Amino acid sequence: MADQALTVYQENHLRVAFEHHAPMLYGPMVEASRAHVVMLAEQGLIPAERAATLLRGLEAMRSDDPAALTYDGSVEDVYFTMEKRLAAAAGIGTAELDVQLARSRNDLDQGIFRMILRGQLAAVLDEVLTTAGVLLDAADRYADVVVIGYTHRRPAQPTTVGHVLAGYAEALAGHARAYTALIDEVNVSPLGSCAFAGTDLDISPARVAELLGFDGLIVNSYEAVAGADYLVRVATLNAQVLATGARFVRTLMDWLSWQWLSTPPEFTQGSSIMPQKRNPVVFEHLVSMAGATAADAASVLNNVGAAWWEDSNNATTDVQARLWESNDRATRFFRLLGGLLARVEPLSPPAAAEIVATGATTTAATDTLTASGVPFRAAHSVVGRLLREGPPDQWTTATVLAVAAELGLSGVTEEAAKELIAAANDPARVLHRAQADGPGSAQVRRQVARLRESVAASAEHVSGFRLRLDAAAVRLDDVVRERIAA
Repeated sequence: MADQALTVYQENHLRVAFEHHAPMLYGPMVEASRAHVVMLAEQGLIPAERAATLLRGLEAMRSDDPAALTYDGSVEDVYFTMEKRLAAAAGIGTAELDVQLARSRNDLDQGIFRMILRGQLAAVLDEVLTTAGVLLDAADRYADVVVIGYTHRRPAQPTTVGHVLAGYAEALAGHARAYTALIDEVNVSPLGSCAFAGTDLDISPARVAELLGFDGLIVNSYEAVAGADYLVRVATLNAQVLATGARFVRTLMDWLSWQWLSTPPEFTQGSSIMPQKRNPVVFEHLVSMAGATAADAASVLNNVGAAWWEDSNNATTDVQARLWESNDRATRFFRLLGGLLARVEPLSPPAAAEIVATGATTTAATDTLTASGVPFRAAHSVVGRLLREGPPDQWTTATVLAVAAELGLSGVTEEAAKELIAAANDPARVLHRAQADGPGSAQVRRQVARLRESVAASAEHVSGFRLRLDAAAVRLDDVVRERIAA
């Protein structure tokens, strides 16, 4: 068959799908088959000797290199390639195979998709947690570095580097919780559902789930095969998380342009013509990665939405490459971002006079008048009039009192006027703000401590998940060895 020309369908779909899928599917398919054969033997559905023969073949296949598999048209997909290889490895004819007894490609595909995705999601979560840790360290370290906070791309109020970083760290802590919940959702087994209606044979889906590290079973066999919500959630969570990351990256790009921070040399590239240039294109790549992840999510949604609620390639096999690439991209996104943030340091944050000149301190100045009993809108009018007459460093007590009098505010005292001027000219006052969620240095460091607890809880969750997978792998290895030796 190797010399036979492929048909148009084989050349343009089956071969392409095989080359995409074989490196990912083959290994988990062998593992799922080991557990399935053990269960069939334990349930008395196949003789012990036949089970031992199949398991010996499957053991040999564990050392196969899936990337070396080639599509020659003799079988249609990875599953039948595995079955053909099993017959050869076990030294039997394909007619003697029992590996697909009480199993369909439908539930097998869904099972191995979940096995792949749970591992990939845990890898994404690792990088999210690492990046969150880097951010929290930096937020604590730079809780006293005052910068200008922006809204609608205009200077708004003073804040601190630590406050901004802790804010994104809180977003990452929430993302980490979402990934842990998604791993739990993915890590339930559809195996045993067969085509969609199960079987009259006395199988034990729970035993297969246990041996493969699943935390439980999907309740309904139709949903187990037809359902694709978990695929959509993988794609959309990655898109959501990277979109938020891209927004943060764009803020860092502004900070770089304003020379508030520097880019580590290893994250830059040179110019092809200008010898002085070191281009921080890593920021651009990160934004582009977020866009590609959104496109993957759109592709998954479009394909799932175009499928019937039944086993359908649109909603299962055809979207896998998009999910695998999405997870890989998300992993690399946070590896890049975390590595970058670990090296970034404030370069030339804005001086106090620069911050004052933008008008960013005037909200705090207005608040001082309201604290002295002036209604908010009246205090707002006073500061607005003062700004039209000159910058805050030119205001005097007499000027403030005169403006207040012109506006009919006879109750403004000299002490209140002095306090207003002091607040308008001292952006570092923000460091002492007592509001729990605000930019005060002490408050930012308390926020960091709370967020570390959330990050640690997610880390503990994924660690427990991995321990359960490792324990299941040991159980499967042990029982396979026992079956082969018996």
